[in-house]
Amino acid sequence: MTEPVISPASAGKEGSAGSSEPGQWRPSRKAMRRQILDYVATGVSIAAGSILLLVLVSILWTLLSRGLPGLSWATLTHRMGPPGSGGGLANAIVGSVLQTGLALLMAAPVGLMCGIYLSEYGRKGNHFASAVRFVADMLMSAPSILIGLFIYQLFVVPFGHFSGFSGAVALAVLALPLIVRTTEDMLRLVPTAMREAGAALGAARWRVILFLCLRSARKGVTTGILLALARMGGETAPLLFTSLGNQTMSTDMTRPMASLPIAIYQYAGASYEDWVQLAWTGALLVTFGVLIINITVRLSSRH
Repeated sequence: MTEPVISPASAGKEGSAGSSEPGQWRPSRKAMRRQILDYVATGVSIAAGSILLLVLVSILWTLLSRGLPGLSWATLTHRMGPPGSGGGLANAIVGSVLQTGLALLMAAPVGLMCGIYLSEYGRKGNHFASAVRFVADMLMSAPSILIGLFIYQLFVVPFGHFSGFSGAVALAVLALPLIVRTTEDMLRLVPTAMREAGAALGAARWRVILFLCLRSARKGVTTGILLALARMGGETAPLLFTSLGNQTMSTDMTRPMASLPIAIYQYAGASYEDWVQLAWTGALLVTFGVLIINITVRLSSRH
């Protein structure tokens, strides 16, 4: 076989595309520009992540340094009291647990059923499902103070008094759209082949949804419920219009009820040092409660 003949012109082109020295490759200007842009984008991303971590660490450090000195057994067991009485946050903790728990009991079943309907029955062409999605998206972006004002007009004004039940309803309205959209999105990730396999075995549609689709998406659905719980735990504005607060220990959901966000709001701007200390301690409890829920969500989604 004859070897190919390389002309001097083509040899000159190859030498100009590469390097002046044989055996070395020299990147073009476009490749160098791309490499520089890659380095810049990577540096900006690392800087943004570092700023975010710095903000989180600074918040946690501030809460720990100012909230831990007031954290004691008396803070967790004594009810709120006047300045200098050695009061605690027991009634606020109990009120937050009761209102948040009742709100979750109201929002979770309704949100799950609504999300199942949108995913399994609200496909394209269903105008009612489109309207429900639009309303859910609007509620997710609605300010919480507007939700509190709405529940105030709906439950507080007709009955003539504030109540823990009204606060729970306001929190449930805030959590409902998040549960609805999360459930729908998680169920849509279940392969269609799994539904077809269940139908091929003769299972009814409700059995396919309940025992195949929902079981496959249970981790994502649980994540949505926990995130809704974390959002409810730190809301203050809707509770100001609904449960108002209470200085005494009360478990009656038909009467005004204390909560940690309202206690923080009332004590943070006070001129008494013990009240300000209780505000920092309450903020620490709320933050770590939400942080624990988020860590639980991350671990459950990972495993």
